Amino acid sequence: MHSQIFLKIPKDSRGLQHLALGPLYKTSLKERLGQKNKGYYYNQLRHYKKNEGDHEQIIKHYEKELGISEKTLPANHPGLTASYNNIAAVYDYMGEYSKALSFFEKALGIKEKTLPENQSDLATSYNDIGGVYNKMGEYLKALSFFEKALEIQERTLPANHPDLAVSYNNIAVVYGHMGEYSKALSFHEKVLEIEEKILPANYPSLATSYNNIGYVYDNMGYYLEALSFLEKALEIREKTLPANHASLATSYNNIGTVYDKMGEHLKALLYYERALNILNNALPPNHPHIKTTKDSIEIVKKKL
Repeated sequence: MHSQIFLKIPKDSRGLQHLALGPLYKTSLKERLGQKNKGYYYNQLRHYKKNEGDHEQIIKHYEKELGISEKTLPANHPGLTASYNNIAAVYDYMGEYSKALSFFEKALGIKEKTLPENQSDLATSYNDIGGVYNKMGEYLKALSFFEKALEIQERTLPANHPDLAVSYNNIAVVYGHMGEYSKALSFHEKVLEIEEKILPANYPSLATSYNNIGYVYDNMGYYLEALSFLEKALEIREKTLPANHASLATSYNNIGTVYDKMGEHLKALLYYERALNILNNALPPNHPHIKTTKDSIEIVKKKL
């Protein structure tokens, strides 16, 4: 039950904004469109996400563009990197990670030959490749690429730049997957330190960071510390989200899990029931999160 409820550092990273499809895909889409108008490229991204069945057509479209570019441009021309990244991003979204990796590596190969070694676009490619390796479960390789990205960013960016928070978060996630929780905690704290300086007090990303730190403390067996951070995450979410938002259910489930481990089963039951009430309104009746929460309720009732 624990691995299903704590959705902050899951194996496919979907609960973690910086390693999910979104950030990788948005980077490539923005590069392709060449738009400084963020609203425009986010609208395009939403259009692509809605057309779930069109991925093969999108791939064909990008491959057609790539074929034309490869015939008209030199082999290492920077103009090819956008097409490679776009194809990689769609394969990544489809879960075809080996193919995604191949195209991300082609883009990186060109960048390494044509860009200065401290160029931020190199850090983007290192993070893209690290993200794919993370999803493939190849955590040492993921860590290597994330560290390359961080090395560039620490040399070239201000200390509180949000891109540093992205890289710290990526590294924290990998350490969490590897079970190196002390290291994961250290990097999550770096993320939080930046976010607390540059974000409003109740900004949603802060809730994510509090949740991540709570998750790590839970895995380390420090339940009071875990509870403290999970409650901070919940406080933000209760202030900023609709009453039936699924992220609230996640927070209630997380807190219930920690109370259960602490032997405070009545409190655990209360939070599980709050979570279930939201999930019943927010998700289809056969959704696995509903079943998991119902199972948690039945288990904790037997402990009363």
